[in-house]
Amino acid sequence: MPPRVRDHERIVSSPWLVGGEQQLVPGLVLWAVAAFVAPVRWPRRARRLSSVPLSVGFLSTYPPTQCGLASFTASLHAQLVAEGCRCGVVRVLDVPGSMVNPDVVCDLVAGSVATQVDSAAALDAFDVAVIQHEFGIYGGADGEEVLGVLDRLSVPAIVVLHTVLTAPSRNQREVLERVTARADAVVTMTLTARTRLLDSYDVDASKVVVIPHGAIDSTVGPPRPKVGPPTILTWGLLGPGKGIESVIDILSELRRVVPPLRYRVVGQTHPRVLERDGEAYRSALVVRAAARGVSDMVAFEASYLDVAALGRVVAQADMVVLPYESREQVTSGVLIEAVAAGKPVVATAFPHAVELLGQGAGLVVAHGDRTALTHAVRRVLTEPGLAASMADRSGRVAPELRWSSVAARYRELSDTLVAATSTLAA
Repeated sequence: MPPRVRDHERIVSSPWLVGGEQQLVPGLVLWAVAAFVAPVRWPRRARRLSSVPLSVGFLSTYPPTQCGLASFTASLHAQLVAEGCRCGVVRVLDVPGSMVNPDVVCDLVAGSVATQVDSAAALDAFDVAVIQHEFGIYGGADGEEVLGVLDRLSVPAIVVLHTVLTAPSRNQREVLERVTARADAVVTMTLTARTRLLDSYDVDASKVVVIPHGAIDSTVGPPRPKVGPPTILTWGLLGPGKGIESVIDILSELRRVVPPLRYRVVGQTHPRVLERDGEAYRSALVVRAAARGVSDMVAFEASYLDVAALGRVVAQADMVVLPYESREQVTSGVLIEAVAAGKPVVATAFPHAVELLGQGAGLVVAHGDRTALTHAVRRVLTEPGLAASMADRSGRVAPELRWSSVAARYRELSDTLVAATSTLAA
């Protein structure tokens, strides 16, 4: 394959970058984005005419696989299809699968060079390829097999980074820098992730764009009346590191302060945790609740929820608690969904929470400080006007977080890359 040509890179200003700096509005940060470069690949083919709908190929895990990347891709895919785009998915698998899904055009199987070739060919049938990146989903050391697809692509590639480590191993750093070098645009979902990427890695800043994780539009349909006791909610795939223990440990203190409340822990055990440990983590949480004398306050619901069912669960919550132990998490789909739904949030100080909640949409507490966690939860449930104020702050940013807005940004980015490619190929 001929080498990538970088002597004639085309700079395209982003409509979301105002004066080249991050812009602020009262209460919340607007999602500022950097300008990006559409590097020249060779050979380049002239793509679609402007009157033809955009086509997008995704490389990602995909349902029925249960993980954040699969959910993200399914939601973005559905939104783009609803808007008239032709889309298809190259599904990332650990082992060959037989599950038939009309959205899937090809499978990328770990350890298979043949499927790398087939995957690149399948993605080249679209105008642009959107590559979801997480170290753990691709084959090879630190997911390096994704490079076997990127190296073979001739269409523009948008790489979406779901994790940006502050202290990567040498190979993790090399893999991520090679992935971003081969991309025509790199998407981070928070300003924190963009800053971390540029500070810690050798990445071309001019191609890095910030587009937030999307969320469902919870304003559709009439509001549902609140029933039952005050409810705090944590949801998502369950596994060590979620910090559920810390909430269980403070429930006895909350019993004394507010009317009887319920803590709902909703979600199945993460498939990889289930494969390794079975339900040991969930069982340990049940035992812990019993030992603390709060079993009557906790409900563990190990069920998979579709979008509609999840919307109903979130609507019935008085607040969302995200007590994550990670200090690295720069993207949280659950956090985005909670804020977009207008729910007060109490979270530990993981990077995405600090960025999104710091201006009033929620309360952030230090990792491991259960006194602060107790105080924050108590404040939201009992302090007059606080929950309403948080909902108001969330409402200001919610429109930019909905999938319709997020899909529009991906379409605009894709159209710009395709236009630059067509100009260079002409």
